[in-house]
Amino acid sequence: MKIPSITGLLAIATVSLLVVGCASERPVQSVPQAAPIISGEQMLRDSQAMAHLNERWKSGKQMVDRGNALIREGQTKIDEGNRLVDEGTKIVNESTESYKNIKQ
Repeated sequence: MKIPSITGLLAIATVSLLVVGCASERPVQSVPQAAPIISGEQMLRDSQAMAHLNERWKSGKQMVDRGNALIREGQTKIDEGNRLVDEGTKIVNESTESYKNIKQ
């Protein structure tokens, strides 16, 4: 009886692996489905809806900007009003003290 050589054993192992590898099942790949074709009317409706959203967004942005401007103007007026009240209170207090000094 003849003992197979190492190269013979490697050849048998390689052929066996190839046969097993080829015989195994391939994984099932899902076939991507094509997107449905959109009609011209649908594209027109979609673009009009997007244009409407864009106009609405612009309108909202303008309202926010105007509101912020009014808040800044209002805060400036409040600050000026507080300054006038403080200055007026100071003058009233000084006048009251001067009057008290004159009366004595």
